[in-house]
Amino acid sequence: MKLYTTPGACSLADHIALEWIGEPYEAVIVSKEERKLPAYLAINPNGAVPALDDGGWILTQNAAILNYLADLYPASKLGGDGSPRSRAEINKWLAFVNSDVHPAFKPLFGSTSYLDDAAAIEKSRDDARNKLRDLFAKIDAQLAGKDWLTGARSIADPYLYVVLRWARASEVDLSGFDNLDRFMRAMRADAGVKKATKAEGLA
Repeated sequence: MKLYTTPGACSLADHIALEWIGEPYEAVIVSKEERKLPAYLAINPNGAVPALDDGGWILTQNAAILNYLADLYPASKLGGDGSPRSRAEINKWLAFVNSDVHPAFKPLFGSTSYLDDAAAIEKSRDDARNKLRDLFAKIDAQLAGKDWLTGARSIADPYLYVVLRWARASEVDLSGFDNLDRFMRAMRADAGVKKATKAEGLA
C-alpha cells in the first residue's frame, strides 16, 4: 500500500491513520510542483493529495481513504465499535471537518487573490478567521470530557489535528478553547503522529 502525500496537506490525516493501524505501507512525498507533472497526474488527474495505491487500485479523496482504511483494518477500531450508530457518529464529525472546516480555509490559502484588492483580500481573510473560530467553538464543545472527538480514537481525529495545525499557522483565534488545546497537546505527544510528521519534514 502506497500513500501519496504533500507535507502538511490534508493527506497528513491518512498518514497518521496508517501509523495508528500499524500495517506495512509506503509514504511517497510529492511537492505541489510535482503534483502538476504528468507522472503524478497519471495517478490522480486532479493533481491533489491524498492518493492511495492499494495493489494498483487508486483511491482519492480524504474521507473515502480514511473510511477505506477503517474498513480494511477493523481491528484498529478507527471506524468505531462495529455498530452503525458508532460509525455514523464518526462520519458526522469527519464530514464536519472535511466539508465545513476545511473549505473555510480557502481565503487564507489564497482563493480570493483574484480580487486584486489588498483591502478586500484582507477582509475575506478576516471573515474566514471569524468563521473558523465559530466552527472550532463547536468542536471544542464536542471535546468536553473527551480525549477524542467521538469518545474513542477514530479516523476523524487526525483530520482535526491537520486543520488545527492550519489554524495556528493562519493566526485563527483559538483562545479559550481549552479542550482543543488539550487535544492538540495529546496529538503532538502521540508516537504515530510524531512518526508521520517527521516523515513529512514537519516541525
